[in-house]
Amino acid sequence: MATKEQVEDFLKRLKEKIKVFDIIFRDDRGKNLQTLATLEITPTYRKQVILNIEPEDYSEGPIVDTLNRMGEMWVFGKDVKGHEVYIKITFGQPNNSTICISFHIAEHPMTYPFKN
Repeated sequence: MATKEQVEDFLKRLKEKIKVFDIIFRDDRGKNLQTLATLEITPTYRKQVILNIEPEDYSEGPIVDTLNRMGEMWVFGKDVKGHEVYIKITFGQPNNSTICISFHIAEHPMTYPFKN
């Protein structure tokens, strides 16, 4: 588990990188795209959810990405229209977009070590 300071640092760097290189959402994963329809949100709204992630939304990570080798993955959860949404993000490659691997309604209860 990361410290709160590590999460704060990750989020700061993530948001800076998104401003420069944007973010790619893995909409080839059915449940990610289905979540947009279920929650009736736009891709622009989804990006705003990502940009509004706070350290208290941290759930787990960093997790080594052994499948895609895109660096460390971080997991956060946000309430979106009354649904807990599972969000997994990686920085991606240097000088390229960040990647949101997962953005879907949580399939299991999530834990938040920094929420009061």
